[in-house]
Amino acid sequence: MRRPLLLAASSLVVIAAGGRPAWADAPSEFGPTRALHDAGEYVTAPLRWDRADWVYLGGAIVAIGAAHQFDRRVRSHFTAGSSTSLDGKDTHALQDALPAAALVLATGAYATMIQDHSGFEETWSMLEAGGLASATGYVFKFAAGRERPNQTVDPNQWRRHGSSFPSLHVSAAFAIGTVFAESGNDRYRWVRRVLGYGIATATGYERLKHNAHWLSDVVAGAALGMASAHFALNREYQQADGPRWSFAPTGGGMMLSYTVPIH
Repeated sequence: MRRPLLLAASSLVVIAAGGRPAWADAPSEFGPTRALHDAGEYVTAPLRWDRADWVYLGGAIVAIGAAHQFDRRVRSHFTAGSSTSLDGKDTHALQDALPAAALVLATGAYATMIQDHSGFEETWSMLEAGGLASATGYVFKFAAGRERPNQTVDPNQWRRHGSSFPSLHVSAAFAIGTVFAESGNDRYRWVRRVLGYGIATATGYERLKHNAHWLSDVVAGAALGMASAHFALNREYQQADGPRWSFAPTGGGMMLSYTVPIH
């Protein structure tokens, strides 16, 4: 089974830093307790969605449906004349993960070098968004069971114990790329957006080129990744004064709480 982009990113960081993550010296606020809290906020986020969030979901569903109409045509474009288009193998998983992984590594390494708190925050958000998008993608993969285009020529082979929908590479790449694109100040915003969204888009293209995913898998992965990135970027500001669910670790496990402010 291929590894998600987030695992590749972690491996690159450990290798490049001689066995020690590049952001190992980051402040202690970036740790398991915060990760568990944010994961709880992520899972319960739909309870706090506003109209714009639901419109985004509706738009994503429409875009995925539209892309599905072109699944067969896009596959044919990339596999024309190929004698191994149904070999059932995916030998480019790590290769396609490297660009986004390198973006995380570079951001974390630079933040460590200059001891910049905002850089640590950005690196954390990139990892968190990528991790949340990948975890959610796994759930959808299990539910969909769609066969990959290197396993079948029919894009409607669902619930076949496949792992095509959505693309985890694209989910993680757009999560990481979006955080990078929308973080920092506006002075170099266009550079950040070209680099962040460019790497994410290139990842999607490579997954199609390598016959690893259908077009609709890539569109779904992009939508999931961008949504996860915006959660990671805005988690501190989401309905701060409204009712909210949250998870917190306790001595014997986990505690689920629901808070309603009284004015």
